[in-house]
Amino acid sequence: MLKNVKTCNVTISELRRLNRMNQYTHMLEVKNIVKQYANHRALDDVSTRVAKGSIFGLLGPNGAGKTSLIRIINQITAPDSGEVYFDGERLNPNHISRIGYLPEERGLYKKMEIGEQMLYLAQLKGLSRKEAVDRIKHWFEKMEMQSWWNKKVEDLSKGMQQKVQFVATVIHRPDLIILDEPFTGFDPVNANIIKEEILALNRSGATIIFSTHRMESVEELCDSIVLINKSKKILDGKVKEIRNTYRTNTYRVEHLAHDEPIPAVEGLFSIENSVHAGENTILTIKVAAGKTINDVLTYLIPLVQIQELKEVIPSIHDIFVQQVTAQTSNTLIATSE
Repeated sequence: MLKNVKTCNVTISELRRLNRMNQYTHMLEVKNIVKQYANHRALDDVSTRVAKGSIFGLLGPNGAGKTSLIRIINQITAPDSGEVYFDGERLNPNHISRIGYLPEERGLYKKMEIGEQMLYLAQLKGLSRKEAVDRIKHWFEKMEMQSWWNKKVEDLSKGMQQKVQFVATVIHRPDLIILDEPFTGFDPVNANIIKEEILALNRSGATIIFSTHRMESVEELCDSIVLINKSKKILDGKVKEIRNTYRTNTYRVEHLAHDEPIPAVEGLFSIENSVHAGENTILTIKVAAGKTINDVLTYLIPLVQIQELKEVIPSIHDIFVQQVTAQTSNTLIATSE
């Protein structure tokens, strides 16, 4: 007789789902997607891949094509050409139950009570009434929404409605969660609560696609990104690798203030900026091509007492602006020729 054997309450269907998920490294693959609306091409040969278990940033200015791509993934619209693969399979209606989607345009029923509405949405996503009630109670307690059950949506603030919509998005424990501007309408405290829940869902195995204009959130949360502008993909990859690719050999040097300002040295370094901070001076310098920061330090150390040295690596926001501006400039030049 076996003793001290722990049982695990995992259903056969859940085991099959986990086994299937482990067979593929990418939760989503988008291949050469084209989408045309009348005379406007919303997506032009866009391809990208979302690693399983990652937080993926879908970035671009307004009108870039992000929403069109999200609608295709959610099977709200179909591409004119190209293919989408979900967990190794051609995207099909069976995958809808494995996706949770929080749209930028919120879609709650204003006159309906919150509890009743959550039950309806949860059962619509395949949960039994008992499962739905249990999960709603769990989330309501977690998000401090216990007293909202009999309230109507129209009686809630925008931030409170956002909480309800977020819970409705994740109530069925989807494998892929798509969040379009999830922090809109939240004060800093509640935005942080949602951020922590996103991270917790990711740690539990969910893959997150995160579309936002808040570049600081992208840098904080995302493993990889794709940048779409004017319907085309112009950049994609891991956040750290992209930032390293756009390094400009620029450094921040903080030193004790000196009687005479440190001059730039042609062929060694230029000074991009200089500011005073108490007893210190902070220089932003750019090392000349063919030289290293060690060459610069060899020159500076006999002259000043260096307090701190740090490389200035472009932020995702800086890279975003640079790439979008460059593409716009190239388009204008091509049009004028």
